[in-house]
Amino acid sequence: MAKTSGHIRDNIVLYGALAANMGIAVAKFVAAGIGGSSAMATEGVHSLVDSGNQILLLYGQNQGKRAADAAHPFGYGRELYFWAFVVAILIFAGGAGISIYEGIAHIREPRAVEDPTLSYIVLGVAFLMEGASWAIAVKEFNAGRAGQSWWQAIRRSKDPPGFIVLFEDSAALIGLVIAALGIWASGHFAEPRLDGAASVLIGLVLAAVAVLLARESKGLLIGEAADPALIAGLRGVMEGNPHITSVNHVRTVHTGPDAVFVAISADFADNLPMGEAETLIENLETRMKALSPKITSIYIRPEKREQAVLG
Repeated sequence: MAKTSGHIRDNIVLYGALAANMGIAVAKFVAAGIGGSSAMATEGVHSLVDSGNQILLLYGQNQGKRAADAAHPFGYGRELYFWAFVVAILIFAGGAGISIYEGIAHIREPRAVEDPTLSYIVLGVAFLMEGASWAIAVKEFNAGRAGQSWWQAIRRSKDPPGFIVLFEDSAALIGLVIAALGIWASGHFAEPRLDGAASVLIGLVLAAVAVLLARESKGLLIGEAADPALIAGLRGVMEGNPHITSVNHVRTVHTGPDAVFVAISADFADNLPMGEAETLIENLETRMKALSPKITSIYIRPEKREQAVLG
C-alpha cells in the first residue's frame, strides 16, 4: 500500500490530469449530443485523446524503471521518451486531425447549436477542472525550474511527463475558450459555420502543441547531454587533480530522466604508476558521482591529447 501511495504521489501531475480529462470527456460528448455543437464534440475528442496520452505516459514511466539486463545494459529509461513521442503523434493525428476534419465538415454542412446553455455549463466546469490540473502541473514544473525561464526549463528537462501535461493543459484551456467563443458567435451572428471554424482553430492549436512536443521528445529519444552545470562540475573535478595534465573531452548522455552516462578522455601524467592511476580513477569517479545522484555510469579513458583529437 505504501509503495502504491508513493507511486501516485510521484505522478500526481499525470493522475490529476487523467482524472480531470476522463470526467470532462464524458460531459463534453453528452453536451455535444444534446446541443449539436461541433466545437463541443471536438473538445470531447481532445479530452479523450489527452486521457489516452496520460495512460501511455504512466505506462512509459513504469516500463522505463525496469532494471538493466544483458540486452539493455544501460536500462530502459529511454522507453519513456519513445512513449512521449507517440503521445505527440497522437495529439497531432487524434486531436488536431479529427478536430480540423470535424470543423471542416461542420462548415460544409452547418447545423445550428440547439441548446448552448448546457454547453456553457460543461465548458465552465471543464475550465475549472482543467485549471486545477494546470495549476498542479505548473507547481510541479516550477519546483524544478531552478531560476530558469519556462522555455529554458522545457528545453533542458529530461522528464517528458512534466512538460507534456503542462502543454496539454495549456492547450485545453485555450481550446475551451475558443469553443465557448465559437458557440456564442454562431448564435449571436446566426452563423453556425463559426462553430465549425472554432473546431478548426482548436485543431490548429493542438497541431502546434504536437509539433513542439515531437521536437522535444525527438531530442530526448536521440540522446541529449546532461545539464551544462553538471558537465562543468565533472570537468572541474578532472582539471582540479594535479595528475591530470589535460581533459580532452567530457561527454554525457541521458539514458533516462534520472540516469546519466559519463565518458571522459583525459591525459594523465606520464610518471604516474599504473597502480596509482587505478586508485586515482576510483577517487575521481567517487567525487563525480557525489555531484549528482543521476550519474549511473562513468567511463574514464587515459588518452594523449593528440590521440583524442585524431580519434
